[in-house]
Amino acid sequence: MRIISSIRSALFAFVVLAMSASAFAQIGISISFAPPELPVYDQPLCPGDGYLWTPGYWAYSGDDYYFVPGTWVMAPEAGLLWTPGYWGWRNNGYFFNEGYWGEHVGFYGGISYGYGYYGDGYQGGRWEGRQFYYNRSASNVNVTNIHNVYNTTIINNTTTINRVSYNGGNGGINRQPRPEEQAAARERHVAPVAIQTQHEQTARNNPEQRASVNHGTPQVAATPKAGAFNEAVRAKPTGTPYTPPARATAQPANAPNARPENNTANRDQPMKENRPDNRPEANRPPTAQPNDRPEANRPEANRPNAAQPNDRPAPRRDEPAQRTFTPPPSERPQPERTPPPAQARPEPQRQERPQPAPMKAEERKPQNEKPRQNEKPKDEKPKDEKPN
Repeated sequence: MRIISSIRSALFAFVVLAMSASAFAQIGISISFAPPELPVYDQPLCPGDGYLWTPGYWAYSGDDYYFVPGTWVMAPEAGLLWTPGYWGWRNNGYFFNEGYWGEHVGFYGGISYGYGYYGDGYQGGRWEGRQFYYNRSASNVNVTNIHNVYNTTIINNTTTINRVSYNGGNGGINRQPRPEEQAAARERHVAPVAIQTQHEQTARNNPEQRASVNHGTPQVAATPKAGAFNEAVRAKPTGTPYTPPARATAQPANAPNARPENNTANRDQPMKENRPDNRPEANRPPTAQPNDRPEANRPEANRPNAAQPNDRPAPRRDEPAQRTFTPPPSERPQPERTPPPAQARPEPQRQERPQPAPMKAEERKPQNEKPRQNEKPKDEKPKDEKPN
């Protein structure tokens, strides 16, 4: 049981170290174009004992690179050294690997940052116990204030100064990590201290630090302490100014001005009627066929421009509409019936009844009508007439 517990503890420690190493080697967004060359500047004087130099580098924000000035930073613990971050090419893009504090200097892309960081390890000083000693050949220190110094000549085999700021890709540094650098990546790491994070944010918020503004020659290239931008050291002109590459603006897929023929998502859709505004007209009656009849034996749903229920013409009275499918009465749409014009509808003929013959003048008199004065009744004989 003890052996199994010890094996589990060893595996757990290995996993923790691996996660710690990868946490500070995390890669951010991918950039399609390389960062500018490293600017040339003078190193400020070391402010005091225990400060270590952290070189400047190009960072990225928004759509532009900006330069984070090199500066002196107090080590978070005795015995820790700084491994700078670097840009590397992978999967058709440039990724930035964050820097970290550790007992040994790890791989930083073979980038020659200068002042002790010449692409391999750190030659600007070393720890002896809890005291840091500075190499005067690579570090700018005042020997009057700092006495823990030494002088070791640094041999540089390159005849020209290489200011390339990225590893791999087109024109980048062609170097792979060595075994000791790979071992340093698996050691305990400490994240950048708070003053370093604030230093980077100050550079990001300064428009003059952007490459599109300073063209590779930043106004603040180095500071004596982190965040001391008012005591800045300017970069030196190096010849050809940096020009950002032209980058095409990405257009949204659902842009209003996108053309249908260029949109592959719409190629499988049925063609619509060619109208000026490419929208169906609201109250436009359907186009009449030559015989004013719908297409026979063809379902409405399979037609490219099948009319909606509200747009269907009223059925004709003299001819039933031909349908392939009759929905139930509850789901059957009721067409709107439009009454025909008044003049088009013939009035029903009425049968004339035989009228009675007109009555004579004598018959039209009512029976109870009294005779007029001086008028003799018809049936009464005159008084003076004698009977025969």
